[in-house]
Amino acid sequence: MKQEELENYIYTYGKDLYSFCCHVTRSRQEADDLYQDTFLKMYEMGEKVVIRSNPKSFLMSVALNLYRNHKRKLSVRSRITGVSVAVDEAADSVADEKQGMEDLVVAKEECLLVREMVRKLPDKYRIPILLYYMEGLSIAEIAALLQMSENTVKTRMRRAKKILKERLEGQL
Repeated sequence: MKQEELENYIYTYGKDLYSFCCHVTRSRQEADDLYQDTFLKMYEMGEKVVIRSNPKSFLMSVALNLYRNHKRKLSVRSRITGVSVAVDEAADSVADEKQGMEDLVVAKEECLLVREMVRKLPDKYRIPILLYYMEGLSIAEIAALLQMSENTVKTRMRRAKKILKERLEGQL
């Protein structure tokens, strides 16, 4: 991969990839590292990289694989040392200028609550939900990215929605 191609990918997909990294890692610092590692990996792979259909999906699959590898290493280390790793969670909010002040506060609280509940989902449910709703990928693209069948993706999304519904029913 040439430097110009890489710069084009950073310019075109960088913002979406960084947002995805933030949601997957649940930490700005880890997201920064994952974002940089993703493009570094792309640069290291050089001419081996052949992106045919969806560059955004390819970049996210590289980021997701790097995240899984990192998580696996941390898991092994924590089993060996008996030390747990703390996760720094960052809270974001959404503003809608057309609503009244009370509606705005309620909407922000609901949004934060939903985001928090999504963050608490296990990875196998959280990642397909993020890819579908946040990144706008289709079921087929998610299945290809996660290397699983479309039915598995649909099942995990259905279960994630059910879990979220149960957790949020009493709170909203």
